[in-house]
Amino acid sequence: MSFIDNLQFDQNGLIPAIAQDWVDGSILMMAWMNKESLIKTLESGEVHYWSRSRKELWHKGKTSGHFQKLKGIRSDCDSDTLLLSIEQIGSISCHTGKRSCFFKDLQTSQECLQPPSDACSELFRVIENRKKNPEEGSYTNSLLNEGDNKILKKIGEETAEFIMACKDKDQISVANEAADIIFHLQVALAHQDVSWAEVLEILVKRRGGPRRNQ
Repeated sequence: MSFIDNLQFDQNGLIPAIAQDWVDGSILMMAWMNKESLIKTLESGEVHYWSRSRKELWHKGKTSGHFQKLKGIRSDCDSDTLLLSIEQIGSISCHTGKRSCFFKDLQTSQECLQPPSDACSELFRVIENRKKNPEEGSYTNSLLNEGDNKILKKIGEETAEFIMACKDKDQISVANEAADIIFHLQVALAHQDVSWAEVLEILVKRRGGPRRNQ
């Protein structure tokens, strides 16, 4: 692991490490690593940080069960910051129980929505929440309650409207109808107990794959 020697650690032998969801790109947390924690991470496949407060190696998830499985690691152009692509077990990275540590608005100090780095994943989490916690008057719940026939009918209708928007070369309508298709598609996935992450993982696996024959 001689490449570690090329990294620019600070005067305390530390380097900042940003954890990012390997599938949807969400920024989850930032912590510090030293050479020991970095080597341990690479050897074990599970992320280890260095705790500055406890001055000891910190195996992320050891007490909470919210482990981080390493999928890839990069350094920035100056080799003084690391970006960890990780699979967050339990979908919780913050000690507060949040998915991401970055949930406070700087100006108001109030909790805010995550940045829309992946609006589709955020949308699916809303749909899943509606499924678990139904709300009166919710369109999503009305679809889920009526089941496959209603959901699949809506996908067919939205697909037809998307096709017509494309034929009319109406760019605004094309974007709107595409968004409607994605929403109803995700409702169908939730109804079938298939997660959006599973779809993204399949797309990730196809990256760099062989081209399909015509």
